[in-house]
Amino acid sequence: MTNSAARLAGRREWTAFTVLLLPLLLVSMDVSVLYFAIPAITQELDPSATQQLWIFDSYAFALAGLLITMGSLGDRIGRRKLLLTGAAAFGLASVGAAYATSAEMLIAARVLLGIGGATLMPSTLALVRNLFEDDRQRGQAIAIWSGAMTGGIALGSVLSGVMLNHFWWGSVFLINVPAMLLLLVLVPVLVPEFKDPAPGRFDLLSVPLSTAAVLPVVYGLKEIAAEGLEPLYALSVAVGLAFGFAFVRRQRSRDDAMVARALFRGRGFGAGIALNTIAAFAMMGSAYFTTQYLQSVLGMGTLEAALWSLAPSLLIGAAAPVSAALAQKTDRAYVIAGGFILAAVGFTLISLVGSDSLWLLLTGAGVLASGLVTVMSLVSDMALASAPAEKAGSAASLLETGSEFGGALGMAVLGSLGTAVYRSDLPGAEPAVNAVMPSGTRETLGGAVATAHQLGGAAGEQVLALAREAFVHGMQYAAWGGAALLLAGGVLAVALTRGLGAPAPAAAAQPSAQTAEQGAPLAG
Repeated sequence: MTNSAARLAGRREWTAFTVLLLPLLLVSMDVSVLYFAIPAITQELDPSATQQLWIFDSYAFALAGLLITMGSLGDRIGRRKLLLTGAAAFGLASVGAAYATSAEMLIAARVLLGIGGATLMPSTLALVRNLFEDDRQRGQAIAIWSGAMTGGIALGSVLSGVMLNHFWWGSVFLINVPAMLLLLVLVPVLVPEFKDPAPGRFDLLSVPLSTAAVLPVVYGLKEIAAEGLEPLYALSVAVGLAFGFAFVRRQRSRDDAMVARALFRGRGFGAGIALNTIAAFAMMGSAYFTTQYLQSVLGMGTLEAALWSLAPSLLIGAAAPVSAALAQKTDRAYVIAGGFILAAVGFTLISLVGSDSLWLLLTGAGVLASGLVTVMSLVSDMALASAPAEKAGSAASLLETGSEFGGALGMAVLGSLGTAVYRSDLPGAEPAVNAVMPSGTRETLGGAVATAHQLGGAAGEQVLALAREAFVHGMQYAAWGGAALLLAGGVLAVALTRGLGAPAPAAAAQPSAQTAEQGAPLAG
């Protein structure tokens, strides 16, 4: 089911693709790179509690809020040009973060890192769409791309811990600089320029509208996951949805819209975004529990927990290539549905985890992640292949934005479900234990761990045991909820994508739909 008219990629394209994995790894690593560094940062920069939260969140918020804008900008000015600009900004911001002398300076550097990351992620995926015209090769490349993005998040925390064992906290940012310098040298040599030859005017008003639509929703969902359903956070989500409605109306009424209507003419594009969002929901929703389980239930140190969290990556590495090969032999709808079912099995295994079930947890997490990477790689390929090649940047940015929404929603919904069960379990404790349990113990497992350390002795052990069992009980309920959602996702995948098969030849990148501004044509 390969498009016979498409040019096959050769060694040069695959080398270029390998180079494009560098920014992808770094952007995904920066999501988790601060896990180990924050104690040292706190000691040196003395941030307030609010500033500490913004040191963590400013990167993700800037990244999420600008993805749509940067994807559209890359289509207009050139994806390679945007990638190089973003790489330079990312490298400079990394230096600024490494040598920050105040919490405010570090927050500003993290915002700049997020802006740079927003240029890098859609640019790399769009360039993959342009480099690989052949359906089979593009599917293989996007499978590798999806696995690298997933693995980068786990790798970031481990690499951070290793660096901090030998260097000061700023080193976790400086590791970005050599990779970005390498990118700036190799991309102009290996990667040609691609852009929309007739993009129309850039709609400036859509920039703040898209940002105002994304940021309040992501912020509100993240806070609901952490603090519960408070009126302020619900209002934040509502405000974002209102701006989102205004943004969609503007896009539908303009010929030069930031999000072109042509993207949704192919049946696979909207379906791909929806299914990718469900997969991101499950991925981040499960991570909310597994990271806490390793540290607060099993009592692991941060570095030890991060190292164990790499174990599921062994299964992820095989899942994406195998799924890409299967999708070439049968209707991809059934392979995507199989990925959802496999992920649901992973959640089912997690639902059986007790208070001391490390290997069962890791097995469940590995099976879950393998199924989700299968889904994400196939639906990303399907969505990009369905979109016009000249709109690949916008298509990639919408996929990434859907992932941000899905991840935030997964943490909020599954996290809230688990927290509700946790809180309902603790009042059943013995009166003697209830008497020494402050309110924070009943709110979160982290609060219970802190209380247990303060109490010490038999009382502390009893508080900790009760809290751990309550947390595991909540995780089990959340896992059942996640499994049910994934099974529904499998049914939805068959309904939305059955019969799509491999993309039609017209969806392949055509020379007339792109402009090669610099460099010789790629070798076949």
